[in-house]
Amino acid sequence: MKRLLWLLPFVVLAPLAWAAFAPIELATRDQLFEIPKGTYARRMAGDKVEILPDTIHLTLGLNDQLLLRNHDEVPQQFGPVLIMPGQSFRLPFEVAATYSFACSAHASGQMAVVVAPTPEAGWQRLQWRWQHWKKAPSKETKV
Repeated sequence: MKRLLWLLPFVVLAPLAWAAFAPIELATRDQLFEIPKGTYARRMAGDKVEILPDTIHLTLGLNDQLLLRNHDEVPQQFGPVLIMPGQSFRLPFEVAATYSFACSAHASGQMAVVVAPTPEAGWQRLQWRWQHWKKAPSKETKV
């Protein structure tokens, strides 16, 4: 038994090293948000409809494309773009920064998109994997 104790550090450190240095692969770079049917009608009826978060977090090079789908009966505005019923709008980001948009589907009428830089190999990548593992990634995410 004592002979096998020397293997314990390798058993613990090998998965951590893989998580810190292996490339991150995702099935898609899209981060999808859908505007459900009836959103506008509910808002006009006085409901505080919270279908989109105040802030959307994306990561450059990984999930750096915001995809909005409008299932509502009326057009929805996102920044300078009018998304007609049944249409989708994809917005790719190429620079890590915080962006503010007017958004008619959001209760406050405003929404922020925070695009973080690509996590470097090592500690940053390990932190990124940990944060996304805690968020219970979907089946299409290979972390």
